[in-house]
Amino acid sequence: MWKEIRDRESGRLRPNLYRNRVELSRLASLQLSNHKEIVSPHRASVNSLQVDLTEQRYLLSCASDASVAVYDVQRATGREGGGLICKHKPLFVVDKRHQQGHKYAVSTSIWYPVDTGLFITGSYDHRINVWDTNTTQVAVNFKMPGKVYKCAMSSVATSHMLIAAATEDVQVRLCDIASGAFAHTLSGHHDGVMSAEWSASSEWVLITGGCDGAIRFWDIRRAGCFRVLDQSHCQLGRRPPLLARSAQNKSSTSKSPSAVHTSSIKARPSQRKSLIGNNHRQSFIDRQVSRGSLKQRSHPGMLTTQDRATAHYGVVSSLKVTNDGMYLLSAGSDSRLRLWDIGSGCNTLVNYETARLQTTKALQVAISGDSSVAFVPCMMTTKAFDLWSGKAMMNFCGHYENVNCCWYNHQDQELYTGSNDRQILVWSPTKTAIEEESEVKMKLGVDEDNWSD
Repeated sequence: MWKEIRDRESGRLRPNLYRNRVELSRLASLQLSNHKEIVSPHRASVNSLQVDLTEQRYLLSCASDASVAVYDVQRATGREGGGLICKHKPLFVVDKRHQQGHKYAVSTSIWYPVDTGLFITGSYDHRINVWDTNTTQVAVNFKMPGKVYKCAMSSVATSHMLIAAATEDVQVRLCDIASGAFAHTLSGHHDGVMSAEWSASSEWVLITGGCDGAIRFWDIRRAGCFRVLDQSHCQLGRRPPLLARSAQNKSSTSKSPSAVHTSSIKARPSQRKSLIGNNHRQSFIDRQVSRGSLKQRSHPGMLTTQDRATAHYGVVSSLKVTNDGMYLLSAGSDSRLRLWDIGSGCNTLVNYETARLQTTKALQVAISGDSSVAFVPCMMTTKAFDLWSGKAMMNFCGHYENVNCCWYNHQDQELYTGSNDRQILVWSPTKTAIEEESEVKMKLGVDEDNWSD
């Protein structure tokens, strides 16, 4: 660490690279926190966790006892063990006793992407509620045709306020907060939809995973999905960087100037003849091709054999897009993890080490800030995989029952996990001697000079 600090001071190490190295070193030292504890009010399995995207401060959780809670993970509500353990009790809890609360299990809860004044919950009581955080009252609610498995909102959207709802119905519904009505209905899945995720690079692209094993890409401005992922359509590893690809293309297409000049001179008479003689025929062919391409763009999944393509042999239980929006990590009830290249739609064939996944409910996976590590709930443990090699790096054991969800806090480099044992555990980096000494001084109030006048 000191060597990297000296390199940063001397300018031999760039700021972003230095930050990534520090984050990776802290991530590699994650362990069950011995100085932070979240007091869970839930009386059933914890199904979803999310820290707000604006301040990275407030943790939102929901559980199968129809309760929703919000915690402040930066300011403790109390201390124990001589002030060494910070207790984080919920700021407020909404449960069945609330007049507008859910009646059955709350399966998903998310923050409004650009403000902590709203949060959204979806439940098995066929309802999606949009809550006002300050008053803990429902501002807007939507009645769905079945159990709600997943809700998602785009973090990059500037033109819409749509909630993508994945339910046990075959159709994906987009709920508009502004109007309080359904804006779109997306048809294409042959069974219930278990997971939904918005693209990190486009506010119009939605990705859904169904119980039919299919992963579909939707452009919400048009009808029909424009891509269905096929696990047999694959490429080996990651795409080369943009600069390397451009250099390769230039080398492959480079020709001698004289050859290009002579070929262009020879082609001019034939081009003129074709333009004069075949003008009408060429325009007719263009019109036919354009008509066919328009039909295929409108409903490509319905007109091609890709409509029955599958990404997993079973339910697609989780989807997570990397922060750069270039890759998609999917988990299925076949206990497989697959990494997809969003640009080409190919399976990258990353061989993730054997991991047993739950098959009865949707899972929530997490990805580190630099998109190099994936955190996946694997029965009673949470495993950290290298996203590009598939190697298991760490194994977090602390829960007594199956883990359902996890969330990685990029700002504090902390991991939060929720389980069927009703507990929310915090996994923090190990503290250095300097950090511990500064904390002791803050607790003792030692901030004055030690010398006398």
